Amino acid sequence: MSPEDAITLVDKLLSPYRLTAIQEVVFRRCWQGSTYAQIAASEGYDADYVRVTGSRLWQKISQVLGERVTKKNIHAVLRQQAYQLHQPATPDPWWPGADSSDTTFPGSPLPLGSSLYIERPPVENQAMGELLKPGALLRIRAPERWGKTSLVNRLVAQAQKLNFKIVRLNFRQADAGVLANFDKFLRWFCANIAQQLKLTAQLDDVWNIDLGSKVSCTNYMQSSVLNPLHQPLLLVIDDLQAVFEHPVMAQEFLPMLRVWHEEAKNLTEWGYLRLLVAYATEAYIPLQIHQSPFNVGLPLRLPAFTLEQTKQLAQRYHIPWDQGLTSLHTLVEGHPYLVHLALYNLSVHKMDLTRLINEAPQQSGIYSDHLRSYLAIFEAEPTLARTFYRVIEQDTATELEPMAAYRLESMGLVTLVGNTATASCNLYRQYFGGRLGVESSDYAV
Repeated sequence: MSPEDAITLVDKLLSPYRLTAIQEVVFRRCWQGSTYAQIAASEGYDADYVRVTGSRLWQKISQVLGERVTKKNIHAVLRQQAYQLHQPATPDPWWPGADSSDTTFPGSPLPLGSSLYIERPPVENQAMGELLKPGALLRIRAPERWGKTSLVNRLVAQAQKLNFKIVRLNFRQADAGVLANFDKFLRWFCANIAQQLKLTAQLDDVWNIDLGSKVSCTNYMQSSVLNPLHQPLLLVIDDLQAVFEHPVMAQEFLPMLRVWHEEAKNLTEWGYLRLLVAYATEAYIPLQIHQSPFNVGLPLRLPAFTLEQTKQLAQRYHIPWDQGLTSLHTLVEGHPYLVHLALYNLSVHKMDLTRLINEAPQQSGIYSDHLRSYLAIFEAEPTLARTFYRVIEQDTATELEPMAAYRLESMGLVTLVGNTATASCNLYRQYFGGRLGVESSDYAV
């Protein structure tokens, strides 16, 4: 936030009063990091006068906001106020004007305004609060069909209301030839950013073979994208794990993101960049601790639904709560997609709850397509099947080799704690326990 934007916000908070000339001088210089002594010396005021003016100003703002405001916390306080002022005036800001009859078949991102979006506090507010910080790096991690894209869409919508420029990239859209060549990939990366911002790419003007692809890409971002902007740019990278599958490229690209994040401490233009990366699981490739983007910024793991959140969703589907729904929640252990699919069938197709739960791990159950899609992967990859069977066969957490852990967590089949894994829900234990261990000798361990 610029000093002018901060002053405008303070005037709005203090309305109908406005900052006096001396208050505006003191506020602007304090915002920029000056001490009272420095302000007095450079502006020609008495030092005690400046100190008293500042003290009274913070007291006035504190009274209006109902919280203590000082020179040291004014940036954080006003960032939060700016965010709150742009929230829709509805009980739930993540589904304003929602239609309670929304019964879209589960599996796709929930549209903005859907009543079926369940907020998972404090994730949403923490995420938006982080994106307000110059040079932010927000990392959202969750398995497939866990609600990442629905959350990202809402963060993007909020950022647009705050006058952010938006660029969204999905690395799964890059051609195989692009992902196989680091220089081509970075040119694809920059060209997509330029296209979405309606810039003339002119990559050849800054691309220097002697400097290398990473420096050329960084120079392009700084000189051609960030320098002309003078406003925040939210760069959203979906399916970051696509680069994990190309270890040589990942070992070059991921440290570059970290450098961009850290440059915000040194250069104003890099403070405009806010990085939001979404991925299913951590990289399984080795990265030096000082190069990895996975130990900086704000990490947010999107959790499973709590029992209370499942109850909220049932209410929005107009389904009365009973003990059977508690059993359903336990069966899928709050897996968002599996909860949605069950409640959809109970609401739209009027299925019997007891029958739904009994048939859930069977071929006749509502989850059969979802489960068979994983079974097809296991048929093609017997080693992965044997590894997963070892996880569900044991009562205690199982240690996995990195590649298997990466694959199974990204599919949402296991929950990782350190290097050990457990099956992510009882449904998977029941369905795959019989099929991987008994029905096919190909999977026998």
